Amino acid sequence: MTTPPPFDRELPVVAGPPLLPADIPATRAERVALRLTDAELSRGGMFTVEEHHDTPVPLLIMRPVAFPAARGCVYWIHGGGMVLGDNRSGVLEALDWAEEFGLVVVSVDYRLAPEHPHPAPVEDCYAGLEWTASRAPELGFDPGHLIVAGGSAGGGLAAAVTLMARDKGGPALRGQLLMCPMLDDRNDSFSVRQMAGVDTWDRTSNATGWGALLGDTAGGPDTSPYAAPARAADLSSLPPAYIDVGSAESFRDEDITYATRIWQAGGDAELHVWPGGFHGFDGAFPEAVLSRDARAARFHWLNRLLAP
Repeated sequence: MTTPPPFDRELPVVAGPPLLPADIPATRAERVALRLTDAELSRGGMFTVEEHHDTPVPLLIMRPVAFPAARGCVYWIHGGGMVLGDNRSGVLEALDWAEEFGLVVVSVDYRLAPEHPHPAPVEDCYAGLEWTASRAPELGFDPGHLIVAGGSAGGGLAAAVTLMARDKGGPALRGQLLMCPMLDDRNDSFSVRQMAGVDTWDRTSNATGWGALLGDTAGGPDTSPYAAPARAADLSSLPPAYIDVGSAESFRDEDITYATRIWQAGGDAELHVWPGGFHGFDGAFPEAVLSRDARAARFHWLNRLLAP
């Protein structure tokens, strides 16, 4: 195997021990203390914050006070390797978009593996998406500007619900924003092998996540594309996609391949490969120039996507 690509000079190597199945309960417990509060999410009263449990799946809904007629909606799906996180995880960047463009943010609290293996997570995400689309007037957003977004496992689930919406004639999506998405359960791409033991989410951690979701069938011949979107035979007729990934992370090659296959199917995709970025670099070091550039590129894509 070749030498891994170098990390960006502002991004110290932060890879720790990989996530093993036995580590899941303790890692979940550690993250409880980091859970965002309503006050943090409201941004000093800029957003109303509501937890909805009378919906098909628990949803966290944040609406901009200054935009009672919102321009659109971001349906956010959190990351966490299919085994960690909740609907308050990673949502701050979505609130940045909402603040800039006048958007509602709806974040889904899908059930986690291994307690709830496939298809529970993706079915939860799709049920929440259908509910959100059906309540556009009530939530106060333009139904023509519904965007699904997520990072890592959430990016993979965002890609999966986009496929489901196409196949089931479901909600019409304006776009799909996939940040370093987790797409391929085969866990054997060149970059996965190249970054083993180096990336913050490496091949061992990836095996933990996919194993929790799919059990012994992970990597086998019959994986559903709604579990691992890289398995989809047809990527045509999808809404515009934004896909980004670091050059020094495990998901690099599967994400590049997914964008390439969208183009080959005649679709619209914007791909960014951030040089020297590891998995989650922009969250770990938000002030690095590379991180600021990554966030700015997402803003620019959303600005074009939401243009009248």
